[in-house]
Amino acid sequence: MTIVVIADESQKEELLAQGINKEVQIQWSDKLLPVAGADCYMDLLFNAESHTTELPALHPALIIVNDVYNTTDRLPAGLIRINGWATFLKRPVVEAACTDTGLRTKAEKIFDLFNKKTEWVADIPGFISPRVITTIINEAYITLEEKVSSKTEIDTAMKLGTNYPYGPFEWSEKIGLKKVYNLLSILAQTNKRYEPSLLLKKEAQQ
Repeated sequence: MTIVVIADESQKEELLAQGINKEVQIQWSDKLLPVAGADCYMDLLFNAESHTTELPALHPALIIVNDVYNTTDRLPAGLIRINGWATFLKRPVVEAACTDTGLRTKAEKIFDLFNKKTEWVADIPGFISPRVITTIINEAYITLEEKVSSKTEIDTAMKLGTNYPYGPFEWSEKIGLKKVYNLLSILAQTNKRYEPSLLLKKEAQQ
């Protein structure tokens, strides 16, 4: 089994957090290029605007992309979406979306090789975890806007009070505040409760 993984160093570390089956041969790359004999491509650096045109050349290999924003009907056919945002990929469970049962079975076998389980969720923007975490981050920014407390104090309170691994501001830095803002903006198009706070928007655009 040969898997081509397009990733940066932090994504590589998270993907391998639970180890890997010795039968797997991984070719690491920072570019999406065809590799002879590849059974699967996992594009953790996926950008729908620039990578989409390169995907047809990779078939019939299984193609898994890190795309939190776009549903599969907005992407080329035959793709599997996963939540590969920073801090989420190191978990033993991968959030994924795909309507094709055959592709689902193949993807489960791929993630089994990384000792990860696959959780199939609704094919919606933001999956589940990113929706929840970006909402928490947004609420933390609203609290900061209202001068209730400082970033450090809010982070500390959330870690101690909820046992989260990171405080909301710390989490936003790891994910990337622009990604948080972009997802909230997409979700707000159909539900105004996701409207980004003015302070979050300002910092994301700096």
